[in-house]
Amino acid sequence: MTLVVIGAVVMVGSVSGDAGTVSGGRSSFGKSGEPGQDPEDQDPAATAPAGDGDAYTPRRTEQNARVGAVFAKNDSGDHFCTASVVQSPGRNMLITAAHCAYDSDAKAPVNDLVFAPDYRDGEEPTGLWKVKKVIVDNRWAKSSDEDLDVAFLILDKKDGEQIQDVLGANTLGIDRGFDNEVKITGYPTSRDTPISCQNRTTKFSNTQLRIRCTDFEGGTSGSPWLADYDPKSHTGTVIGVLGGYEGGGDEDDVSYAAYFDDDVAALYKHAQDED
Repeated sequence: MTLVVIGAVVMVGSVSGDAGTVSGGRSSFGKSGEPGQDPEDQDPAATAPAGDGDAYTPRRTEQNARVGAVFAKNDSGDHFCTASVVQSPGRNMLITAAHCAYDSDAKAPVNDLVFAPDYRDGEEPTGLWKVKKVIVDNRWAKSSDEDLDVAFLILDKKDGEQIQDVLGANTLGIDRGFDNEVKITGYPTSRDTPISCQNRTTKFSNTQLRIRCTDFEGGTSGSPWLADYDPKSHTGTVIGVLGGYEGGGDEDDVSYAAYFDDDVAALYKHAQDED
């Protein structure tokens, strides 16, 4: 494994080297899932959007297919976080929470992450995609700064194709303000289907967004906060990912996200350079 510090801005980790694997991915920090967690009988509303702030099971759509579950090594264990596809020159990039992909105790990226877009009940319509690089801000790597709880993941090709060519991708929204109508989709560790929620974000602090969405428990860290989806262009804008304050929050029904400011823009630019 190689680690390269770029100035004082970002840390890039290759996850295909010889460092030891972090077993089971992340621990249950924030809203990342805990491996071995017993499944629970959760059943948000069936297939249609519920009222604002209420979780529901989303339909299979082109939009929802860009969101997936994150596993360690393969899909034989528990999925413990969520990620989604964002646009990049290399057409192979995901966004998630930094605490999903970088082990602050080991001071290294989590080894052998794989992404299962549109995962449901063990079915993976486009298979598993291997993560080859994890990119986080160096200040997150050093001190787990909750205002920088964002990571970009670069994927290997699969069957000769890049993920963006298969699924499309959303754009990244910088400095969008604190009041946005968003849709959040994530994968609780206790479920084998995703949940979604629609509501307006509010300002928690100058660097954190807050939202009320029910049932966003462990495993939903990294879930994209998607605004302005355009069915004609088939794209939306990710303005946050579930994480930040308290790793996304210690209540299932209230979640947080680090505000996407110039620091996140710089991280994204560097990720594109590495892509």
